[in-house]
Amino acid sequence: MLANIPSHLSELPIYKKALDIFILSRRISSYMNKDLAHLKPDGTEDSNIYFSGDIIQQSESLAPEILKAELERYSDKKHRHITSVKLLTNRLYRNCKRLEQSNSDGVDFLPILRKELKKFKKLQHSWVLKF
Repeated sequence: MLANIPSHLSELPIYKKALDIFILSRRISSYMNKDLAHLKPDGTEDSNIYFSGDIIQQSESLAPEILKAELERYSDKKHRHITSVKLLTNRLYRNCKRLEQSNSDGVDFLPILRKELKKFKKLQHSWVLKF
């Protein structure tokens, strides 16, 4: 995350929701990794473990991209960051759907994350309209 965040930006609802999504995805991933880290009987690893890491990386990138869009002066660069937020959100949602097919007790928490992503998309829509 960026070190010195202006207070008016840290109070943005979309920024706060991005931080909530990051915390939630990190907790879900760490919970799921306990189930997915074990090798299968044939010695291979569960490929879903990579999706659990992906949700952390993607959710971690949301808040900084929002701040970059807010702080950017030039319209074309601002829209690149906005597009990046949209792509990250879509990938996060898709990886949640993929993880729901995994053999882990943590799949029970993924609908909560998807619900938060839907709320985020609504905030994102109104946020984009202000640019």
